[in-house]
Amino acid sequence: MTRLLVHLLVSALLLWLVSTIVRGIHLGGFGSALLAALVLGVVNFLVRPILIIVTLPVTILTLGLFLIVINALMLMLTAAIVPGFSVDGFKSALLGGLLLGLFNLAVSALLRRPASRA
Repeated sequence: MTRLLVHLLVSALLLWLVSTIVRGIHLGGFGSALLAALVLGVVNFLVRPILIIVTLPVTILTLGLFLIVINALMLMLTAAIVPGFSVDGFKSALLGGLLLGLFNLAVSALLRRPASRA
């Protein structure tokens, strides 16, 4: 349970960071960031796998780059659901989804790093 809450907080912080970098992504506050992180997690769990299966030929043809488009669509869907969170257009969602994915990758790599022995 604690791990889930930490993941939610980290996701909200990363979403807030992306909103400060990308001009077309707006958050109403940290409460909106928490709710958006929760909804984005649910959307990624429920909708993303279906989209990946449906668009599998395009994803294979683009060597997986179409997954960035799917991330952008998940961000736009989340913005449509969560009040206080908005994405101005597809270009902003594409850049935001790419940055969010890269930041999540970096945080995951940092958290999984084994403790060094001194």
